Amino acid sequence: MTGIENTSSAPPSAPPQKHRRRVSRGLGLVLGIALAATGAYAATNWVVGLNSGSSGEGQSATLSNLTITAVASPAATNLLYPGGNGDVVVTIDNTNAYPVTITAVQLPTNTTYASGFSNSALSSAQSGCSNTQSDVIWNYATGTSGSSHTLTTPLVVGASSNLVVTFTNDASMTTSAPAACASTYFSMPSLTGVSASGGPGTATTSPATDSWTS
Repeated sequence: MTGIENTSSAPPSAPPQKHRRRVSRGLGLVLGIALAATGAYAATNWVVGLNSGSSGEGQSATLSNLTITAVASPAATNLLYPGGNGDVVVTIDNTNAYPVTITAVQLPTNTTYASGFSNSALSSAQSGCSNTQSDVIWNYATGTSGSSHTLTTPLVVGASSNLVVTFTNDASMTTSAPAACASTYFSMPSLTGVSASGGPGTATTSPATDSWTS
């Protein structure tokens, strides 16, 4: 009939080609990101081992001998006389970079005598009281050089430090000592050695008092 419009719907048209390409690219981008993330996650979970022989370098400290020398301060409290014992004051120097513990001393023979001096600096010899005349020896020395005598208390000399020690009554004057050795300062005979070890330890407070009694 004339004037009647056709109201039937036309079939839907297909999406434009441009839209399909945009969707495809979007999916590809998402898939690429997912794959990349999966690859990164796997890499961080790889287990890595260690080649045999892998190592590093360390170094030990040097080993230096102690030095024991006479010192005038503090002054000896127990003084020598014929047939009596007296104090010996020393300073012990430790140049090692670690503490050193001394447990014993080794002495020269009982016929090795101290040298006498008229001043505490031990720079002016006392006439008639030389190291062949004084009859001053280390107490408990024997006829054998190097006899070892254990300290009453171990002495710990701190790292790169020194320790002043009074060895109580560890010098002895025989009854044969001459009168020329009165009012005299003595440089004791050199020790032949010490029993000492390096390693951890709490340094002995200076000045200290110690002795050997046999």
